[in-house]
Amino acid sequence: MTIRVLLADDQALLRSAFRVLVDSEPDMEVVGEASDGAEAVRLAREQRADVVLMDIRMPGTDGLAATRMISADPGLAGVRVVILTTFEVDDYVVQSLRAGASGFLGKGSEPEEMLNAIRIAADGEALLSPVATKGLIARFLAQEGTAGDAERDPARAERLDSLTVREREVLVQVAGGHSNDEIAERLQVSPLTVKTHVNRAMAKLGARDRAQLVVIAYESGLVRPRVE
Repeated sequence: MTIRVLLADDQALLRSAFRVLVDSEPDMEVVGEASDGAEAVRLAREQRADVVLMDIRMPGTDGLAATRMISADPGLAGVRVVILTTFEVDDYVVQSLRAGASGFLGKGSEPEEMLNAIRIAADGEALLSPVATKGLIARFLAQEGTAGDAERDPARAERLDSLTVREREVLVQVAGGHSNDEIAERLQVSPLTVKTHVNRAMAKLGARDRAQLVVIAYESGLVRPRVE
């Protein structure tokens, strides 16, 4: 199946470079280019994009607002947003993950990294740059004083009540940035069993993908960040 990719960046030269890279892959095609967030949302609907490479800073409607709009639209439930950022640590990235983005990628990433990120996002099975994303979320939740503080917002902790003990265990491992294979080895179960638990946890918690599971794990207090 061909992955339909939408490029959203206000720099035409950068979009052109991304287009050449994506279109060079036999399993991908660029179906549209947007110079701002509003156009990205419109094209995501019109072109039935699978993955949107979204620059976070654009004039007018920025990438953060566009990500929220895509995540809130039931008709775009299958669209995955990958945030492009110039900065490794950026509080807007965390907000984007909370808004429904599948992950983030630095603009200075290697071409193979970007192509792999698109495939992972389209597949929906793994969090982009798991360790880096986990650390990023942890740092900013800690700075905001919300990380692990279930008492400050009991509703966050209550979201986990529907999970089984095993699903909670798997969620902790997901928040640790581990792949299904790694979790299977740690818990001594099959990767298919892990995948089933992850999917059930996402359904019960209303999470679009693993990125949102990580955010929920921290915001609920199930996992506490370690800030170095």
